[in-house]
Amino acid sequence: MADTRRRVKLYMLNEDRQWDDRGTGHVSSSYVERLRGMSLIVRSENDGSILLESKIEQDTAYQKQQETLIVWSEGENYDLALSFQEKAGCDEIWEKICQVQGKDPSVDITQDVVEESEDERFDDMPDAAPPIKLPPCDTSKLEEIAELFSSVLPSPIRKEKLAVAIEAECYIGKLVSLFHMCEDLENTEGLHHLYEIFKSIFLLNKNALFEIMFSEEIIFDIIGILEYDPTATTPTRHREYLRNTAKFKEVVPMTNTELQTKIHQTYRVQYIQDVILPTPSVFEENMLSSLSSFIFFNKVEIVSMIQDDMKFLSTLFAQLTGEDTDDNHRRDLVLFLKEFCAFSQTLQPPNRESFYKEWVRDSTPGLHFSRPESGSDRISLVRIFFCV
Repeated sequence: MADTRRRVKLYMLNEDRQWDDRGTGHVSSSYVERLRGMSLIVRSENDGSILLESKIEQDTAYQKQQETLIVWSEGENYDLALSFQEKAGCDEIWEKICQVQGKDPSVDITQDVVEESEDERFDDMPDAAPPIKLPPCDTSKLEEIAELFSSVLPSPIRKEKLAVAIEAECYIGKLVSLFHMCEDLENTEGLHHLYEIFKSIFLLNKNALFEIMFSEEIIFDIIGILEYDPTATTPTRHREYLRNTAKFKEVVPMTNTELQTKIHQTYRVQYIQDVILPTPSVFEENMLSSLSSFIFFNKVEIVSMIQDDMKFLSTLFAQLTGEDTDDNHRRDLVLFLKEFCAFSQTLQPPNRESFYKEWVRDSTPGLHFSRPESGSDRISLVRIFFCV
């Protein structure tokens, strides 16, 4: 059996700030004479060709995200990511990187990310970028907290320090507790301050903080906080919409609870990005790149989990082809496939083409439908089978 522990997908961020899939292979770390140092090497699982040969530099900031992802930059506008099939493989390579850089493997980022010009400006100051001391988490301090968080955004050094402090002091959980208190007491001013605080937390652009905010336990609280935009005349009832209107319809029973949780999370985070958060300014546009990456890699993971669940797919296509399936349920199945196809757009064209060919060959022999009831149903079928 092939070793899946170090099986990875290699991604590169393109000029449009979208992740391009550069291929699947196996990663190793070894000394490369040409690069004169320990390097990460990814060899294609198809033909053994080298997809990546990257020296582990002492000053490169590597980040470990979502337990199976390692992200870093090589030069300006050249971001790379390794998405591991298994957590054990990610941990193993992460330890190698930390060993080369002399870092503790328990960290999620190996270097402080700062801009060179700002670094130079503070070189001669002995107390450059001291740790940020967070105010006590109390309703009387919300305005002070909002002003502090907003003030750090122009400075990469202070953004990094603030993110570290928020995570270390479990500050998000404390702020959520204040939200419950303010909402119960109808403290509108406090709710408006909390909105500004969490808008700033989003603009810190830190995956570790996103993982906390988007956990199943508190994501609805985060959405609730974002309902209280100070510029709106009345709160927008996003939680009510997501709970009562946008209900998840399980067209085929899902036994994989991890898959179901990932689908719920991805829909809600996409809703936050597309509907709730204000359109970013030019200044803010690149400050939400980690949020886009979070959604992208969630979709990649969903496609992978569904693709690997042969029982789920066989049940789905059996119901599609079954003569006893009523038209309403068949329509729901078609709409699910349409959404699945949309998620599969995260695959690069060669992988996507291969995926669809295997899908049609293995899963759809003899597939037939009753005549679609509406034009939108017919369009859905066309989009699925022409992969548009």
